[in-house]
Amino acid sequence: MPHMNKHLSAVPRALDLAREVLNIEAAAVQALATRLDDNFLYALNVILRCEGRVIVSGMGKSGHIARKIAATLSSTGTPAYFVHPGEASHGDLGMITSEDVIIALSYSGESEELLAIVPAVKRQGAKLISMTGNPASSLAKAADVHLNAAVDKEACPMGLAPTASTTAALALGDALAVALLDAKGFGADDFARSHPGGSLGRRLLTHVRDIMRSGERLPMVREEAMLGDAILEISKKGVGMTAIVDDGQHVLGIYTDGDLRRTLEKKLDFNATPVRSVMSANPRCISPDSLAVEAVQMMEQYNISQMLVVDGQHKLVGALNMHDLLHAKVI
Repeated sequence: MPHMNKHLSAVPRALDLAREVLNIEAAAVQALATRLDDNFLYALNVILRCEGRVIVSGMGKSGHIARKIAATLSSTGTPAYFVHPGEASHGDLGMITSEDVIIALSYSGESEELLAIVPAVKRQGAKLISMTGNPASSLAKAADVHLNAAVDKEACPMGLAPTASTTAALALGDALAVALLDAKGFGADDFARSHPGGSLGRRLLTHVRDIMRSGERLPMVREEAMLGDAILEISKKGVGMTAIVDDGQHVLGIYTDGDLRRTLEKKLDFNATPVRSVMSANPRCISPDSLAVEAVQMMEQYNISQMLVVDGQHKLVGALNMHDLLHAKVI
């Protein structure tokens, strides 16, 4: 226990230091917003006009940030990849064409590995965007456009480890990616297509028609059916409800498990009571072209667990319940 108390005694100072780090880095990012100028728009236009790929490069900690920026660009509609500047000098420059754009990250702007490939990039005819903390640096001057990612100070108490500067560069890369996303009209469906393997892809790509019950699995009875027929249909199809339709299969109403419980209290004759007299008229319906997440939202909003699916003429084409959505991993 004494050993544990020794460590706890350092907590107040640790919390103060952690808060100072977060405040310094937050201030560094906030300062970028006031510093954005036409150079940002110029960089944006250079990338928008790019007919090749965006290549992001950097050494050390800047290299790690460059990798993340390349990944963010790619997932938001701007194909990009990372190239290590050291490897570029030993053959990887062959990947770069005159139609490409290179984004080079170096806080000092004097990275020898990056500067070594600048002549080859220029000779190839590719556009060069630099992101540094020094507009007067060699890399900034060699670039077609420079993005200033300078910070007042690093969060590291010794001012040595890249902290606030890498956070600022990362945020500036995100700002560029989001601005490009908006300029290209990159939407939710586009994002989902680049993320098909996860829950996000399922939520954004799954439509009602993909999971609804149809054909022989679709619960429905005609408007002249008796209540007993509706109950048998509910039991047979296992959706927890049945639709009531006219001769043209237009939806007139719905009868659910909940309606059945309420009907039992009235002690009605199931074989003599028309289902139309106890159904819920004008039920909530959804289009087969709607996203499945819209069905989830409607069910939650109206506190229901089943929905009918209708076409543009309000004809019944499907049905689904919360279990179907859970099975499809939409929720």
